[in-house]
Amino acid sequence: MYVGLDPDSPELVDHNVKDLLNKLNMEHFDSISDQIIAWANKSEKETNGRTLKQVIGLVFEKATDEATSSEMYARLCRKMMELISRNARDDGIINAEGKPFAGGHLFLKYLLNRCQEDFERGWVQKEAAVAAAASKATEDEAIKAVQSDNKEVDEAELYSDEYYATAKVKRRGLGLVRFIGELFKVQMLTERVMHECIKKLLGNVENPEEEEIESFSTLLITVGVLLDTPKAHAHMEVYFSRMKELTKSKNVNSRMQYMLQQDVIELRSRKWIPRKAVAAPSTIAQIHEAVSCPECIS
Repeated sequence: MYVGLDPDSPELVDHNVKDLLNKLNMEHFDSISDQIIAWANKSEKETNGRTLKQVIGLVFEKATDEATSSEMYARLCRKMMELISRNARDDGIINAEGKPFAGGHLFLKYLLNRCQEDFERGWVQKEAAVAAAASKATEDEAIKAVQSDNKEVDEAELYSDEYYATAKVKRRGLGLVRFIGELFKVQMLTERVMHECIKKLLGNVENPEEEEIESFSTLLITVGVLLDTPKAHAHMEVYFSRMKELTKSKNVNSRMQYMLQQDVIELRSRKWIPRKAVAAPSTIAQIHEAVSCPECIS
């Protein structure tokens, strides 16, 4: 399939890096991440950072699509930033000294741009997908009403492409927020960026979207313990004052009110200590050790 292609072609980069990302886990993190970085470092031969940008895009897509592994992908990004070749550069992006961005600075520039673009574009995608899904849902209900008199309707048949598109946009939106939080935890994003994201998500108190509340809750659960400092006390008080308003709002459904109260407000009241601590990604060896430990099983 790939015979005759340039070994540095975008097609081969796409195939091989996706394969490595599918295999990435904490057990083999070092060896597989080294191979991913080796592919990104092919940008040493380029003047436009094409391969590096492509690899970052593949990592980003994987991270936002698999929110439960976002901590691992944030660790991967931190390692890539530290180990990317200083010879990888983009002559089209110039720093304050008039020189091209290169190495770790270029990696971070590309990654932050992608985070910002997707965060802002997410609102447009969500609105379009929701509108399409609403239109299709009306059609599906009509079909169901007609067929219900004659035979049972397979529920799966009523799920339209628009339905799945809406679900995907929502899943990736929450994945992006979680990933942004994990990047902050490995010191790749600043507190200022976190506060800007929170203000954007919490901007509509009168009639907020469900996705905004879920995203805001996800972000604060992820980074709240690090943001809740004396320096940011005034900001945090405003956020939680608005959240308390939302828990009493008639425009917020009971599930969202419960999420805000139980998952975020009470978490802060416990000094950000979760009811049940979530473990960091484990290696296969650590899982086997836990299973074989009598004290752990009991």
